[in-house]
Amino acid sequence: MITTQQSRSTASDWRYAARFRLAAIILFLPLLSACAPAPSAEQVRHAWRSSEALLLDRQGQPLQAVRIDPQERRLQWVGLDAVSPRLVEAVLAAEDRHFFEHGGIDWTALGAAAIDSASGDVRGASTITMQLAGLLDPALRLRNGRRSLWQKTGQMWAASRIETAWSKRQILEAYLNLAPFRGELVGIDAASRLLFGKAPASLDQHDALLLASLLRSPNTGAETAARRACALAASTATPAGDCAVLRAHALAVLIAPQQRLPGANEAPELAALLKPSAGQRLHTSLDGHLQAEVRRQLRENLAQLQGRNVRDAAAVVIDNQSGEVLAWVGTPGAGAGARFVDGVLAPRQAGSTLKPFLYQLAIERKLLTPASLLDDSPVALDTPAGQYIPQNYDHSFRGPVSVRTSLASSLNIPAVRTLLLVGLDDFHARLKQLGLNLPQPPEHYGYGLALGAAEVRLIDLANAYRTLANGGRQSPWRLSSPPGRHSLAGPAVLDSAASWLVGDILSDRAARAPAFGLDNALATPSWTAVKTGTSKDMRDNWAVGFTRRHTIAVWVGNADGEAMWDVSGVSGAAPAWRAIVARLGDGAIAPPMLAGIEARSIHYQPAVEAARREYFLAGTGQDSVELASSRLGPTIVYPAEQLIVALDPDIPVERQRLQLRAANADGLFWQLDGQRLGPAGTARYWRPVAGKHRLALVDSGGGQRALVSFQVRGQL
Repeated sequence: MITTQQSRSTASDWRYAARFRLAAIILFLPLLSACAPAPSAEQVRHAWRSSEALLLDRQGQPLQAVRIDPQERRLQWVGLDAVSPRLVEAVLAAEDRHFFEHGGIDWTALGAAAIDSASGDVRGASTITMQLAGLLDPALRLRNGRRSLWQKTGQMWAASRIETAWSKRQILEAYLNLAPFRGELVGIDAASRLLFGKAPASLDQHDALLLASLLRSPNTGAETAARRACALAASTATPAGDCAVLRAHALAVLIAPQQRLPGANEAPELAALLKPSAGQRLHTSLDGHLQAEVRRQLRENLAQLQGRNVRDAAAVVIDNQSGEVLAWVGTPGAGAGARFVDGVLAPRQAGSTLKPFLYQLAIERKLLTPASLLDDSPVALDTPAGQYIPQNYDHSFRGPVSVRTSLASSLNIPAVRTLLLVGLDDFHARLKQLGLNLPQPPEHYGYGLALGAAEVRLIDLANAYRTLANGGRQSPWRLSSPPGRHSLAGPAVLDSAASWLVGDILSDRAARAPAFGLDNALATPSWTAVKTGTSKDMRDNWAVGFTRRHTIAVWVGNADGEAMWDVSGVSGAAPAWRAIVARLGDGAIAPPMLAGIEARSIHYQPAVEAARREYFLAGTGQDSVELASSRLGPTIVYPAEQLIVALDPDIPVERQRLQLRAANADGLFWQLDGQRLGPAGTARYWRPVAGKHRLALVDSGGGQRALVSFQVRGQL
C-alpha cells in the first residue's frame, strides 16, 4: 500500500524532474542559439521539389504530369494567400493557438507538458515553428513516436532561430507546404487536390477541419479523424455544425481512392522518352490542342475499323521549317491493344512509303523522268534464295505506265524495275543518308527494299518526308521550342528539283486514280503530297505526307505484329491522316515551280496515257514518248541485281567466264567498277574476280543508264 507521504514524495519527484528538464532546456538553449543560423525562407522555398515532373507545351500549358518520387506525393508550393482562410484558422486552433503571440516557443504550454510528461501523461507542446524546425532538419524528427530531450532542445533552438529570421506568414506558409497530411501526401497542394479534388483556396469548412485534424496523426483512421474534427469544430470561431456531417465527410474522403489530377495526361509516351526529373517543368515543342486532337482522331479511326482486327495507331506532326514536333501520339491510350508501346518509335515494315525516295534518286540521276514509261508486267528475278516475283497490290498488270502513274498509284513491279536502274547499294545508302536506320547490309533486303521490306520508325520516316518537303535539305527533328521561329536549313542531301517533282507526283489526284479512284481518303481540298503503304500480310498501314507547312505521318496496325483483316493504307491510316490535315488548315496553294524545272505538253505514241502537261528536270524534257523506243529502256539482263556468283573449284580459274547481257543497249557501253569494257549491244564474257562489283551501262558521254551490283565468291 502506498502511503500519503509516499504519494506526496513521488509527486514531488515528478515536479523536480520536470523542473530539471525545463531548466536544462533553458540553460542550453542560449548556447545552441550561437550556432549556425537557420536557413532563410527563400532558401527553403527554392529547395522545394515537387514529386511530379510536368511537361509543358509550346505555350507553357500543362501537357503531361509524371510522378517521379514513389515515396512521397508533393505537388506545387502554395503561397499563403492561395490557401483558404478556413484552413489557416483550423490549423492554428488545432496546433498552435498562441502562434502570433510567442517567439517560437510556448513556454506555458512547454512547462505544462513537461510536468505531465514527468507524471506519465503525454502532452504535446510543439509550436508550429518547432514542428517546422523538425520538418526542415531530419535529425529533429520523431523517432518511435517521441523526441529525446536533446532533440526537443535542438527543435526549440531551431525554432527560435527561425522566428528571428522569418516572418510569421513565412513560417505558416512553409509549415503548410512541408507538413505530411495523409499517407504519402505531403503539403497542402497534394492534400487538397488528391483528397478533395480542389485547389487549396477552395477548401470549405468541413475540408479544413478534417485536414487540421490529420496533422497530429496523418495515418489515423477515418472515425478517429472525424471525432477530432468534431472536437476542433467546437473550438473554432465558426463551428461546422452537425458532427454527423463531419463523420460522413471523413468516411467519404479518407476511405475512398485518391482523386486523379485533372488534365495533364496528353503525352505519356513523350514523358517516357524525355525522362524529366522531379520538380522539373520541361518545355516542349508540342501544341497541346493539336496533341489532343490527333489522339482523338486516332481513337475515332480505330473505332471506324472495329471488327477488322486493328487495335493500335500512332501519329506525328512536324513543322517543316523548324523541325519542331507539334504532335507525338504513340498510342491512342485507353482501348488500345498496347497502350504502353510508343508506336512513334517502334520499328515497323515500311511498305510502299519508301518508293518516293527511290524514284527521286532515279530522277535526280536522270535515269528516269516523270514521263518515262516502265513495264508493269510479270517479272521473275534471280536471287541467292531463288526467284523473286513481285506482285502489285491488286494482282493485276497494266503494261507500260509512266513514272508519274507508277509512283502515285504505288505499283510494285515498276518500282522493282526502277531499283534495277538505280542499284540496290545506292538506294540503301540514300535511305540511310535520309536518317532511316537500316542495320542490315543491302543484300539482306534485296529487291524487297523497293517495296518497303526494311523496318523504320514513324518519326524517322516522317522526317525523311520532311526533307522532301524542304527541297532536299535535311535537319533533325526536335522536341524543344526555343523562343522565336527558327529555320534549321541543313545540308542538301537530295536534289531540290527532283524532290519538287516527286512532291508534285504525290499530290496528283489524277495519277493516283488508276489505283485508288478520284474520291478517296487521300483527296484533300488543300494542296498535299502523300504516300500510303501496307506491309506484308497487312501488318502495318502508313499514310505519310506533307503540306507546305507541316509533315504528317500516321501508322495503324497491331503492336504485336498480328495481321489486320483486309485493311490497306488508304482505308486504315489515310482517314486519320486526312482528318489531321484538315485540323491544321494549311491552305490550298501549291509550292511554286523551282528553277531547274521545265514544263512540257507531252503525248504518248500509242496513247497508253492521256496527253498532259508534264514537268522535267531542265534538259530532260520531251514532247512525245514512243512506246517502241522506251518500253523497257536499257536493262542489264545478266548478272541480276545482288546476284552472288560462286566460282567452280573443279574448273580452272582461267577458263571460267561470266556472261554480261543487256537489252535495248545499242550504242551503250559496259562499265565495270568504273572501267569501260566495250560495247554492250552484244553479249560479252568476263573473267570473274572475287569480290563485290558494280556493272553499269553508260552512254558515250559516260552517263549512266543502268546499274547492278553483284558479288563473286571463291578462291583464286
